[in-house]
Amino acid sequence: MSRKVSRRTTLRLLTGAAAVATSTTGPLSARAAAPTTGDGRVDDLLARLTLDEKLTFLHGAKDPASLGQAGWIPGVPRLGIPPLRLADGPAGVRVRARATALPAPVMLASAFDPALAREYGRVIGHEGRALGQDVLLSPMVNLIRTPYAGRNFETFSEDPLLTADLVAEEIRGIQDEGLIATVKHFALNNQEKDRTSVDVRIGEQALHETELRGFEAAVAAGTGAVMGAYNKVDGRHACENRDLLTGILRDLWGFDGWVMSDWDATHSTVPSLTAGLDMEMPAGRWFGDPLRRAVRDGTLAEDVVDRSVRRILTVMGRFGLLDGTAPARPATRDRDAGARLAHRVAVAGATLLRNEHATLPLTGPAARSLAVIGPTASVPFAAGGGSAHVVPDRAAAPLDAITARAGEGATVTHALGEDLYGKPLPVRGASFEGQRVRPGKTYTYEGTFTAEGPDEWTFVVHYSGTRPRVHMDGTELFALQDREAELFAGFGLVSTAPDGLKVRRRTLALTAGHHTLRVTAEGGAQGQLFRLRRITTATRAADVAAAVRAARAAHSVVLFAYEDAAEGRDRTTLALPGHQEALIDAVTAANPRTTVVLNTSSAVTMPWLDRTGAVLQMYYPGQEGAAATADVLFGDADPGGRLTQTFPVSDTRHPTAGDPRRYPGTGGVQEYSEGVRTGYRWYDAEGVEPLFPFGHGLSYTSFAYTGLVVTPARGGGLTARFTVRNTGRRTGVTVAQLYAGPSPDLPLDQPDRVLAGYRRIELRPGQVRHVSVPIAARTLSCWDPERHAWVLGTGTRTVRLGASSRDLRLTARAEVLPL
Repeated sequence: MSRKVSRRTTLRLLTGAAAVATSTTGPLSARAAAPTTGDGRVDDLLARLTLDEKLTFLHGAKDPASLGQAGWIPGVPRLGIPPLRLADGPAGVRVRARATALPAPVMLASAFDPALAREYGRVIGHEGRALGQDVLLSPMVNLIRTPYAGRNFETFSEDPLLTADLVAEEIRGIQDEGLIATVKHFALNNQEKDRTSVDVRIGEQALHETELRGFEAAVAAGTGAVMGAYNKVDGRHACENRDLLTGILRDLWGFDGWVMSDWDATHSTVPSLTAGLDMEMPAGRWFGDPLRRAVRDGTLAEDVVDRSVRRILTVMGRFGLLDGTAPARPATRDRDAGARLAHRVAVAGATLLRNEHATLPLTGPAARSLAVIGPTASVPFAAGGGSAHVVPDRAAAPLDAITARAGEGATVTHALGEDLYGKPLPVRGASFEGQRVRPGKTYTYEGTFTAEGPDEWTFVVHYSGTRPRVHMDGTELFALQDREAELFAGFGLVSTAPDGLKVRRRTLALTAGHHTLRVTAEGGAQGQLFRLRRITTATRAADVAAAVRAARAAHSVVLFAYEDAAEGRDRTTLALPGHQEALIDAVTAANPRTTVVLNTSSAVTMPWLDRTGAVLQMYYPGQEGAAATADVLFGDADPGGRLTQTFPVSDTRHPTAGDPRRYPGTGGVQEYSEGVRTGYRWYDAEGVEPLFPFGHGLSYTSFAYTGLVVTPARGGGLTARFTVRNTGRRTGVTVAQLYAGPSPDLPLDQPDRVLAGYRRIELRPGQVRHVSVPIAARTLSCWDPERHAWVLGTGTRTVRLGASSRDLRLTARAEVLPL
């Protein structure tokens, strides 16, 4: 198969019965696709429901007693059918109440530990039920395809096998606790830019071998619900794409749960429902009155509606929500258990990227004389923005955890380095530093201020109520944006001040001289507090100078750098935002014993890398991230994480660079022309050297791999056996990774190698472990677009073992036998 995208339609009907049968002369019907059920309770309820009652299951409504969750289905009280509350939950349950803020899913994935993913799911499941929720809008399983994608921190990996393993176990954990899981976003929602309109084109082989594998694993694990994506696939919106929702999801995989739309991702009534969409969220623009009219005027047979209602009721029945057999809701959350798990995941996913001259762990003089630099050292940074935002029980600042761990007798100083929230604005006759506006009152100011020279000014407004209107030389600085931008701009590090005030910024190039300033702030019903601040070249230079002085005075430096991602927007560069690169340059020049701790959503470029002593990737580490970071820095725990995505050297050297058709798309169409070569597979095929490869991560000890033997196994798979020894002086973690080469018997496009198996191993000094890892037939198979089926890659296969996709130390060969 060509690596280029086919011109013909690539999503085909997978079996002769893949489509919902339709009558050529009568109303559309679900006769051929209606699922059968032996659940008499569901049959009885369906027979007793009126059409209007049936429709209440098929779209969201406003909860009269909302707990702050994302969605609500009212239920039918007269028949004893309870309502459904649907909450976001990629990294904890997102409602108004406090919940455990877990590390971001990408950090969970970095542990390469499916058992830990199940525990992660169980904590969310337990807390979701304790917080009154019935459905969790998680996990997200879309592959990390481009490093710019704004939600990379909410998902797992660029690798299909690792992603599939983790999502299956997380779903089992969530549903073990009685909470219905929703895998999302089906399918190919791999970016935020133009996400509601972009039309994705992908070859059938690549679709099944990459993006769909995680969704298939979620269905096999029993997920109760699937969320359709915003984007189009092959010219049709995902939420009305019959090939996806019926041909693949139900006919090929046998999914028997329900499909809901992403919020406002429904675009039609009859086409969406007959394609396989069961529930429109969050309201009933399409599945409310328009659907009622379609049934009553004969456009659509009522049994199509019955089919979707049956799917929802069947899942509710499976979870004991129809007959009172569901386990009792926990009276309270187990906060301590949640905190312990959050800490374990943060340590397990902490990924040490560089460690020159034993910069880490901090011991001896390094532990007694420290400069801690950066805004996220003193401000807790637990989570990304958007749907993943959680109100945590607590979140300490890393500076406090480091100071406590260093203990008495140690000197720990802090310097801001990079200012996020601004300095007071010097305006004569006005004080904008903590200006209060009483309820029902309006504060106004009109005057001037003077810029001493031409400069770049960043104006920063902090506010607790309605956003103040600030005009500079007649231009409004903080105007409202479009609905989606405003919706997701309010969650995250840079959009919230340490005291909880909302924050917005605007950068302008100002000329020297006088400038007019007009400020209007409404008190509203509750009154409000606001501040108006600025950041200039002079304030930045002073902050950097203070950081350099602190670095020179200390033995070692821990510098915290950040990148603040959120749903609804993609990144525009892989460089650290603001002026952080200049800060790192200045600090490392003053003290080469500098460890950079990265709280970022995804890959970042590092032109400053060679000047650092160490780099520790901590992503968004959750509410216990400060303690976990301190544990790893001081060596109380080994950094247990490995990269689940390749870090590129630059913005021009990664799979979606330089080709706008690949990203972000041209003319509304995006081509996944990399085919099966996603992530590290592209780097291998193109001979591109990454900054850090997939699977990379260092330990504070060393490991030796020996004795790799690979043998055929039943069912077309292989078994790899090898020995691992801790050859260092500390207890530590290694992640042994197996990569399989192509089959000589398949005339299909195949990557140079794919992750075929892995094992997370913790060993004491000198300890030896004999390891056996199965390699599944599915991993050794390819999707044949002519047969529309998986085909086993028989013949002699090469299997390599190592510590990353580029650190492969042992090789073995084995015969994959025909089934």
